Amino acid sequence: MIKILFICHGNICRSPMAEFVMKDMVEKQGLAGQFYIASAATSMEEIGNPVHYGTRNKLAQVGISTAGKYAVRMERRDYQEYDYIVGMDRWNYKNMLRIAGKDPEKKISLLLDYTDHPRDVADPWYTGDFEKTYEDVAAGCEGLLAYIKKKDLDGQG
Repeated sequence: MIKILFICHGNICRSPMAEFVMKDMVEKQGLAGQFYIASAATSMEEIGNPVHYGTRNKLAQVGISTAGKYAVRMERRDYQEYDYIVGMDRWNYKNMLRIAGKDPEKKISLLLDYTDHPRDVADPWYTGDFEKTYEDVAAGCEGLLAYIKKKDLDGQG
């Protein structure tokens, strides 16, 4: 089983969006049984809170539910439990390394590094543009899934 943990600052906007977009993608491709996908925060600010209404609304428009998701924090042990720990921006990346302690297995990356246009995923908490964030997240998830299929799933199907 391939385990992916998406990370953002508060775990209410970008990382849960990536979590549920990726779950939807693997489900539609008949791969859901080969993945465990979750998301978490690098901060404590939103712990226990539900997904931001902007993310919930945007995903609902494309038929994806975030029901039952509440913000949790990344823990040091997550480094051992997950194969891919994927952040939304450079600030998250620094905090992910701090929480993990180090990255000897090169598990920590940024979502849009799996696209042809590596950059930070804009934070809709500040921009208010959940559509743009969704476009970035969808592109990143497509790139990450293609990478995983080539690297980890070839010959398993």
